[in-house]
Amino acid sequence: QVQLVESGGGLVQNGGSLRLSCAASATAFTIRDMGWYRQAPGKQRELVAVIASGGTIDYADSVKGRFMLSRDNAKNTVYLQMNSLKPEDTAVYYCNLNVRYGNVPGGYWGQGTQVTVSL
Repeated sequence: QVQLVESGGGLVQNGGSLRLSCAASATAFTIRDMGWYRQAPGKQRELVAVIASGGTIDYADSVKGRFMLSRDNAKNTVYLQMNSLKPEDTAVYYCNLNVRYGNVPGGYWGQGTQVTVSL
């Protein structure tokens, strides 16, 4: 069973920065991709940023130029550096991990961490 341990959420003022981290507890798999989604009240969960096994990173248009996703392969950990935060970035941020056990796919979600950006 894989556990995703998230940290780094909190309250920050408009224009501030936060860094989220997500560490996967197990290693008996091949990572397909790993990243962050977010869900604001009354809205659907949406992609923020994801990094594929080959290193390609995709960002939501709304965060391009402000957020940066990075990965530490040795620690099975991804980091989301969030700069120039805006009130509309307020949401619960969820870590997502997609893996393969041989030819069998698997997907996991973290418990979520709240990010609140005040005016």
